[in-house]
Amino acid sequence: MLTSLQNPLVKEIRKLHQAKVRRQRGQFLLEGTHLIQEALALGYPLTVACHTQAWAQRYPDLATTLQEHTPQIETVSEAVLEAMATTVHPDGIIAIAPQRRLAHPPTIRGIGVFLDGIQDPGNLGTIIRTAAATGADGLWLSPSSVAPDHPKVLRASAGQWFRLPIEVRADVEGLVQGWRQAGVQLVATQPGIGQDYWEADLTGPTVLMLGNEGTGLSDCWQQQATVTVTIPMQAGVESLNVAICAALLLYEAKRQRG
Repeated sequence: MLTSLQNPLVKEIRKLHQAKVRRQRGQFLLEGTHLIQEALALGYPLTVACHTQAWAQRYPDLATTLQEHTPQIETVSEAVLEAMATTVHPDGIIAIAPQRRLAHPPTIRGIGVFLDGIQDPGNLGTIIRTAAATGADGLWLSPSSVAPDHPKVLRASAGQWFRLPIEVRADVEGLVQGWRQAGVQLVATQPGIGQDYWEADLTGPTVLMLGNEGTGLSDCWQQQATVTVTIPMQAGVESLNVAICAALLLYEAKRQRG
């Protein structure tokens, strides 16, 4: 059992709390039983897992599955697990996983989501969860957005993170231009401008473009949109939460597609 905070593995896992280190190493942390269950159920690779003895006793079947699919497993003390986790009260397990790399250029056959400058991890996690629930083709983020492997994003996605292709794209302009050239409809939202969102035809290949919680979608991406829609609101209400906007649009697209 690992009991020392000076253990090299413990130190390496603690370093993954930093987004910069996660990017450099191409790794991220999974914390908690539910995320581990989802990763294993979908065959997402884990390279290292650390759990307490009490956790293995609570989840013997999951511990066995973990043993079969993870190259390195360590039993650690409660104190060591708490030190490695980003959550205040971890439930007994943490793992390292490789970051997902999308091997092919993004092809939109149904509906995709492009997010520019999203900052709140809870919002991003909720959008991921909704996009997975509605069968979206994928989700793409600008580099100015919160990292999709942020621990709070993973928790907010309720395990659906593994079901949805997600990618941060440095060449955002090339990404958007590629969609335009492929005939993909680019839908932006503007308060009080454009048709009501349920009047837009969302049955063809479509990307929903949503922006920062405070400032909305940047002007440059508004100009790239091929369709502008609005979400009607009562007088005096300035805006909706971006995750709510995404949910309305995604489920309207799902409704239209039958």
